[in-house]
Amino acid sequence: MKRLNWSDLDENARRDALARPLQSRAETLRDGVARIIAEVRGRGDEALFELTARYDGCSLDALAVQPEEFIAAEAALDTDLKAAIREAAERIETFHRAAAPQPVGIDTAPGVRVERMLRPIRRVGLYVPAGTAPLPSTALMLGVPAHIAGCAEITLCSPARADGRCDEAVLYAAQVTGVHKVFKLGGAQAIAAMAYGTASVPRSHKLFGPGNAWVTEAKLQVSGDPEGAAIDMPAGPSEVLVIADAQAYPPFVAADLLSQAEHGPDSQVILLSDSRALLEAVALEVDRQCALLPRASTATQALAQSRLIEVTSLAQAVDVSNRYAPEHLILQVTDPRALLAGIESAGSIFLGAWTPESVGDYCSGSNHVLPTYGYARSYSGVSVASFQKQITVQELSEDGLRAIGPCTAILAQAEQLEAHRRAVTLRLERLQAQESAA
Repeated sequence: MKRLNWSDLDENARRDALARPLQSRAETLRDGVARIIAEVRGRGDEALFELTARYDGCSLDALAVQPEEFIAAEAALDTDLKAAIREAAERIETFHRAAAPQPVGIDTAPGVRVERMLRPIRRVGLYVPAGTAPLPSTALMLGVPAHIAGCAEITLCSPARADGRCDEAVLYAAQVTGVHKVFKLGGAQAIAAMAYGTASVPRSHKLFGPGNAWVTEAKLQVSGDPEGAAIDMPAGPSEVLVIADAQAYPPFVAADLLSQAEHGPDSQVILLSDSRALLEAVALEVDRQCALLPRASTATQALAQSRLIEVTSLAQAVDVSNRYAPEHLILQVTDPRALLAGIESAGSIFLGAWTPESVGDYCSGSNHVLPTYGYARSYSGVSVASFQKQITVQELSEDGLRAIGPCTAILAQAEQLEAHRRAVTLRLERLQAQESAA
């Protein structure tokens, strides 16, 4: 990891210090994804079988996971793992139900009622990667809020292994959360299938979930097409930023950095501290722990583009963090809540020495599908609200129109929208005529 002192850097150097690994949107990637999407739109299931054989190395008899496969998956799983999946699902549900948006109704003036009603997005598509490792936790993070929101059709796609089966834990998690249909599809072809629909795969109105560069590019392309589907958020490689003071325990800090570095070679981890001794101790500990990891090669590649940055104070660390807008922010300081008020942009925050980022990934109850690549400046993580539409309703009585009609007419006239103005004044004139007749 590269060592830097924030105070020694000019503006260009600071920008470089917080630069993320370049996301690939090369012309070859864009064109390749566009071709896959066109194939799926043009040839439907036939293209999906061919693309699955080409990219996932397996020949399928059917795209949909069959009932007997769910039964076999549950039977094959370790009892402790099944219990952990159910336990995590319960905590995720507890938090997401409590945090879900609520209907609102209020009188903004006498006789003027304004309401907000909630409606689920009817058809949603969930993508669960299974590249270097299966991710049943992602099935939980997407399936639970979709179920709470009341989505009528929840479709999940996850790549099949060489044996033509999906990961057993992913299937069990999908079953636990109430997913309606699961398909053995990965990559850009899965995104295209859910966005446009085929004979087997239902069309979805909105797509959710992380993925590699091909999946990300496919999501961006279908979201830009009026005939495609909306997406949860733009996504990039996983990342964590840790703010630590002199009292932080170096092995904990190093473990948290490595927990993100092992995600992928394009992941990024950053440590900010006002203690040079802490930075040096963590650097040594990262090297020691990394050598023990099964995914040491992956973590090492990520560490090559990561940073250890010395700051003058924790306040400066917060400023740097807000500038970076991390997916995960860990505050390993003596009084982490004292820093919370200053945090403006982060996907999810972890307070104190006893709150590793890993608990958020799995079972604290929060969601791990979060904005990355700086999108935390303007996007939030997945929640029940992500699966809902918020529709406003208004109703005026005669007195209500008398109360706010003149305001409406004046504003419409200022915008030179005469029909808008007359839609109000004609009614007011009618009310006045009725009063006069009485």
